[in-house]
Amino acid sequence: MTAHGLTMVIDPGLPTGAFTDLVTSHGDHIGLVKFGWGTALVTRDLDRKVAVLRESGIGFFFGGTLFEHHLFGNRLGEYLDLVERTGATHIEVSNGTIPLDQHAKAGHVRRMARYRPVLSEVGYKDADRSARLSPDDWVNAVTEDLDAGADMVITETRESGRSGMARPDGHLRDEVLRAVLAAVDAGRLLFEAPTKDLQVELLRAIGPGANLGNIAAADVIGVATLRLGLRGDTLLQFAPRVASVA
Repeated sequence: MTAHGLTMVIDPGLPTGAFTDLVTSHGDHIGLVKFGWGTALVTRDLDRKVAVLRESGIGFFFGGTLFEHHLFGNRLGEYLDLVERTGATHIEVSNGTIPLDQHAKAGHVRRMARYRPVLSEVGYKDADRSARLSPDDWVNAVTEDLDAGADMVITETRESGRSGMARPDGHLRDEVLRAVLAAVDAGRLLFEAPTKDLQVELLRAIGPGANLGNIAAADVIGVATLRLGLRGDTLLQFAPRVASVA
């Protein structure tokens, strides 16, 4: 799958009413919803939330940590039962926390692709561990996952925006971004961008069609305006010039 301008929103456990309002009001700006980490297992109204997404034609999946939780406990069958029962449209495969090397993760990408389109994730939740990944390591992991059958690859930054492809100061690892973009079509990448700084940096580097993920409910409209040059951070880059300004 190649996508452009995709906004993936993370649900960290929003109340059902707030979630319904979000999708009803701003669903036109939402391409995918991720039920964050393992929240799906403790969300009483999960089925109601899923119904809201189905009515709006928005795909959804469960955070990679839930996949890792079941894999680590040797209970992938239960995970796939959840995917089937809820009708999740995608499966996220990651190794951000558990001791699972890249090649083994790619093997799980290949297996999970039999059931659903796979969104694989590259990068670790531990900032020090991610910092040890060189640009070549990132490129090799991304291309291996795509070759294994991943529809798209998610680049990790955590909810804090300070790990994975982001530095501890919250800004992008520019050398990693350049290397990955030189090797892979940006349309096959979904960049986690939970902070405004990361959103602006990625949109400026890639363009308004950058695929952004882990967007908070409160930031959906803000991201839409950034893409359109309706906010000072991107106005000069993206707003159409129809006349010279005196």
